[in-house]
Amino acid sequence: MNLVSLDIESIQLGQPLPFVLRGSDGVLLAQKGYVIRTREELATMVARGRQLCVDTDESGGSHRAYLAQLQRMLMADTNLGEIAAMKMTAAEDPASRGRGGRALPDWPELQLRATQVLRAPSPTDFGGRFQSLHDELARHCEHIPDATLLGLVYLSTQETRMYSATHAMLVSCVCMVVAREMLHWPAARVQQLGHAALSMNISMTELQDQLAQQTHPLTAQQISAVEDHAARSEALLRTLGVADPLWLEAVRCHHHRSPGPLAKKTEAQQMARLLQRADIFGARLAPRAARLPMPVTAAMQASYYDEDHQVDEAGSALVKTLGVYPPGAFVRLASQEVGVVVRRGTTATTPRVAVVTNREGMPTGEPIPRDTGMPPWKVTGVVAFKDVRVKLSLDRLLGLSLS
Repeated sequence: MNLVSLDIESIQLGQPLPFVLRGSDGVLLAQKGYVIRTREELATMVARGRQLCVDTDESGGSHRAYLAQLQRMLMADTNLGEIAAMKMTAAEDPASRGRGGRALPDWPELQLRATQVLRAPSPTDFGGRFQSLHDELARHCEHIPDATLLGLVYLSTQETRMYSATHAMLVSCVCMVVAREMLHWPAARVQQLGHAALSMNISMTELQDQLAQQTHPLTAQQISAVEDHAARSEALLRTLGVADPLWLEAVRCHHHRSPGPLAKKTEAQQMARLLQRADIFGARLAPRAARLPMPVTAAMQASYYDEDHQVDEAGSALVKTLGVYPPGAFVRLASQEVGVVVRRGTTATTPRVAVVTNREGMPTGEPIPRDTGMPPWKVTGVVAFKDVRVKLSLDRLLGLSLS
């Protein structure tokens, strides 16, 4: 650990921290991405840590960028007032940005943050940490929805260690994209929906992660915990300071069996129904130690039809928004090539694909973009993740989704 003290004035209030914040003794004060919203909160951290520090071994990029900026200002004879007002911001990493300069999500870091926020929530800091996480996801959903869906669907097809947090982020982002793009819900309601989806399983985050890796049948105690988790999640959220009635009701009702038109439901019930459909989709995609994930088309079908085997309005909106082959799905083309969907297309069945194996089944090296709206590259079916014998760079695929 190589601790370097920070000037309290270099920290931007209301912005995600670009580094892990520690005290002078190395104690963790705030995770990277946490938002310090007030001067009083910052003063409390100083009191706890005696001195604000950054460990350059774990946050070197941000610290080096800060020092480089400081050096440039000194060499340019910048006046001392401007230098003193300079804030530390995240290091500019070209690999983390797509074409057009749009920042790409750091999914491993977001998985860790979500797991920490949801697994052991504390009333003292839950509100700020949860809102910071949600706001970052919402920002990605609005500005780079295809890259966001690609990252989360791709991770969901293989994640078991941090399953619960990854699933919560997937469901939250799917719901927000569908509500904004297809259902045209107002921004405030989209945010409430995102909150509810991200927190729907907060009372059993640790249990969900355990079950994802469990090979033996559920115990009676585990079954009981799963069956009543919606009510327990609502109760826990209340103790954590959540008072939004629509958010709380959507969480409480997200497993209710309630087919029928959305127009006949209350706002909270509509949110719960869309949440349930996205929850089904995400759960079918994910692997367990005891079973393989379902093909993406089967996951789509499960969310598309309701309990009476009729087309579900919320499920239909989900399929129309994401497409039959959503970003992150692997597909086989008429050319016998196999690729991963990197972006939605002009229709639900004509996504943009990056080919990763050729017609002989050999890796292509670099992914090759294909427009499946063209007959030679029409999608002929899905390919299970386990059958794709190619090591892929998620960052590279995310960049292709923006090209």
